[in-house]
Amino acid sequence: MMLKDHYIFSNGRLKRKDNTIYFLDENENKRSLPVHQIENLYVFGEVDFNSALLNLLSQHEVHLHIFNYYGFYAGTFCPRNRKVSGFTVVQQSAHYLDKGKRLYIAKMFLESAVHHMLRNIRRHKEKTEVYIHQIEEEAKKLDAASTVQELMGIEGRIRQHYYQSFNDILRQDFTFEKRTKQPPRDPLNALISFGNSLCYTTVLGEIYKTPLDPTVSFLHEPSTRRFSLSLDLAEIFKPLIVDPVIIASINNRIITNKHFE
Repeated sequence: MMLKDHYIFSNGRLKRKDNTIYFLDENENKRSLPVHQIENLYVFGEVDFNSALLNLLSQHEVHLHIFNYYGFYAGTFCPRNRKVSGFTVVQQSAHYLDKGKRLYIAKMFLESAVHHMLRNIRRHKEKTEVYIHQIEEEAKKLDAASTVQELMGIEGRIRQHYYQSFNDILRQDFTFEKRTKQPPRDPLNALISFGNSLCYTTVLGEIYKTPLDPTVSFLHEPSTRRFSLSLDLAEIFKPLIVDPVIIASINNRIITNKHFE
């Protein structure tokens, strides 16, 4: 059975009744959510729920992702990990501690990301020739980098050229000046942040299907209170999935400036 993701943007309450989930909005309208068909629940509204609901989600291995009023990712309820492996975590940590192995893995993440960035803007080659050249020149430096910090510096310059190309690709009056977060300063940055948040949580859900530890990463520095491995893996999928959707949504006028406050 193909599992689906469900998104809740309204305020209300999530309730468990027997082996089913119901969502009641502020007007007491009830909607049934078949828990056995759900993989991820994304909650953007102000939603109440209790431990009975969480127990049911855990039984069916459903991940519950919470976003705050402004759409920023707040956290995830993950069911008990059934695929734990001490051996895998030890090996994962050993690869992080081995400078050569960590650097190699980090480079692979970035080379994959650059591949998809270039693929996106080559579709508009007549407008983006200069950005393609700039990114290709920066990408040549990845192999010679001797530290993760160097890699991050190269990645930052590549991404700046990449996002600047959006000014020539997008057909509406969406413009990119610089990447801003928390909060994003303009509609385009808001779309990028929103899409990236969904990518991070999707990747995190997939990591939980493996014995990998989501806090041990290679490109982004591991730290407290964040699942940094999902940031590493998302580098591949942001330009592969998120950015083409943003570009298509804007150029086909599915999303316009009137959708933003």
